[in-house]
Amino acid sequence: MPEITTSPSSIDFSSVLAAAVHDMKNSLFLLLQSIENLADALPEQDAASREQVANVHYEASRLNTSLVQILSLYRAELERLPITVDECFIDDLFSDVVGSNHIYIKQKNIDIEVALTDDLSWYLDSELIYLLINDMLVNSLRYGNSKIRLSAFTEDNWLVIRLEDDGPGYPEAMLLNSSTRLSDFHVSQGRTGLGLFFARLIASAHAQGENCGEISLFNGGTLGGSVFEVKLP
Repeated sequence: MPEITTSPSSIDFSSVLAAAVHDMKNSLFLLLQSIENLADALPEQDAASREQVANVHYEASRLNTSLVQILSLYRAELERLPITVDECFIDDLFSDVVGSNHIYIKQKNIDIEVALTDDLSWYLDSELIYLLINDMLVNSLRYGNSKIRLSAFTEDNWLVIRLEDDGPGYPEAMLLNSSTRLSDFHVSQGRTGLGLFFARLIASAHAQGENCGEISLFNGGTLGGSVFEVKLP
């Protein structure tokens, strides 16, 4: 049998990268589960070890979010993100997001206030919106001081999800980059720029008629810090 050779030019590196990212994401999921089990096994009085475990869990969660963003952008071919819309109860969505970050929330002693009606539901892609809210919350957990407020309400046939914290607020550069187009995005902008682009991609993929979802960033709100808002038609 003749030897089969594959030249580098014949390799679809984008597909290889997507497969590698998928495998890394699965490994990270198992790692996060192990970290959570370790945190549960540590004695309450071992504050130093519990803080180290919480920080490792936080960084692993950040890495997992970045990998999910990369994989989703690949699948969307950086143009249009496919979504699966179904009815979602927002209270359940918020509970899942807060629960997945319970280790870091407990370690930082952050008070999470959730404000919404129990029966509030909306038609959306729950998996993508979960990723969006989770990234919002992780950012607030890092920069908030003692309190975070996660709320949802309807306004003029729009669902508004708002996350506020009592930290120093968004820096001016981040507020300016909140509307960065993909063509203007540079790797040097770091994770924050990609996270904002990904959030806007998720929001805009939710459309009804001529209305598309949108995000906005500003400072102030009820807690005086950063405010992240997503509106879905």
